[in-house]
Amino acid sequence: MKITHLSSILIVIVAALFVSCSQQNKNGKYKIEDGMIVFNTPEREEGQQSVLQLAVDPIDTVKIAFIGLGMRGYEAVHRYTFIDAVKTVAICDLLSSNVERTQKILTDKCLPAAAEFVGEDAYKQLIDSIDVDLVYICTDWLHHVPIAVYAMEHGVHAAIEVPAATTVDECWQLVNTAEKYQRHCMMLENCCYDFFEMATMAMCDSGLFGEVVHVEGAYIHDLRSLQFDEETGYVGMWRLEYNKIHNGNHYCTHGLGPIAQILDIHRGDRMEYLVSVSSNQFGMSLYAKDKFGEDSEYAKYDYSLGDMSTTIVRTTNGKTIILQHDITSPRPYNRHHLISGTKGFAQKYPVQSLAFEPNAHSAMSEEEMNVLLQQYEHRITKEIGDVAREVGGHGGMDFIMDYRLIYCLHNGLPLDQDVYDAAEWSCVGELSEISVMNKGMPVAIPDFTRGDWNKIDGYSHAY
Repeated sequence: MKITHLSSILIVIVAALFVSCSQQNKNGKYKIEDGMIVFNTPEREEGQQSVLQLAVDPIDTVKIAFIGLGMRGYEAVHRYTFIDAVKTVAICDLLSSNVERTQKILTDKCLPAAAEFVGEDAYKQLIDSIDVDLVYICTDWLHHVPIAVYAMEHGVHAAIEVPAATTVDECWQLVNTAEKYQRHCMMLENCCYDFFEMATMAMCDSGLFGEVVHVEGAYIHDLRSLQFDEETGYVGMWRLEYNKIHNGNHYCTHGLGPIAQILDIHRGDRMEYLVSVSSNQFGMSLYAKDKFGEDSEYAKYDYSLGDMSTTIVRTTNGKTIILQHDITSPRPYNRHHLISGTKGFAQKYPVQSLAFEPNAHSAMSEEEMNVLLQQYEHRITKEIGDVAREVGGHGGMDFIMDYRLIYCLHNGLPLDQDVYDAAEWSCVGELSEISVMNKGMPVAIPDFTRGDWNKIDGYSHAY
């Protein structure tokens, strides 16, 4: 009788999970296999080829077009005036005022004026009418994929601000288009080029951490003032509108990018599945009440985004990753960047520290740590770090990212980040949301390389 009763309970639990998932899966995007939510993997169409280690013919002068000239795009145009072997040939935005102020960057530097495009679909006119090698996309999230796909279909490489995509389907669109047209599609994950992150990568390459077993990344950044700023915040309040209806970790790549490279993701290992939970939403409602009043529309809205999202990932090789997202709490900025290996430890936030055997129980002194960081400064930051600090962009890492992108295109080399990185890191957004909606149920992470994840032996930068 006890066994029968237990079996009945298990049947009820499994049925409840199935009903819960089915309610969120009306279009058949995924199924349940062995207690895990699994997305469908489309077959590679005839004519498509892998773009692992894709290299195209060297481009003498990279003709670049910037699409989206708000906070990030405007600053990017400025940085590119300091890079050789590149020419800004076009600028595009929804607002003519953004185009005008961006054009002034070029004229103030006595550089040729760029062709101007304004409007919702102006990017199509740009790509159709201008000879361009690369589009640099800094629009709101929902326009990233349509613009990148249109560019690649017309033979143009795409660089996309983070996240590159918001859904698994969009991730597949980027992968399939890049494979079909053999074009580069790089997500502009600037945190991969932070000085500390790059130094820890050099330490990993030298074996200082031994076998890296566990890593952590985060995006903890109080964005309440920007989200609720109708004048100078996100155009059309697009980010707040997105967070009204979505939960989970949709902005994980700043923390995930550097540690994914350290773990050699799709270069010998792959992220296999995740589980995710979110706290309730408190911070946005409270902020809206304080700023606009309890009777305001902002204060009364039932926002979906939980204050803290925590996601745990397990890799095929048995490594673990913790990712967190919080943009609504009064906390100091934090990306974590934590590395734990069999011989050592590193973290950047909240207190930068290193610890190694045989004295790993305590962190190194600041003096010892600085000596080691200098000793293991990455080759790339040694090469361009001083200029990057002077030009700026989040302490210089934005400039290093831009420099490397043009360097690789100019020399016909594989990019530091490929379309599979863009898909793997971005897909966590929808997958974490689905896990949250199903009480932390495991969700399989698609293999966007379609079985090629272990064909490259470790991550490296091309020179």
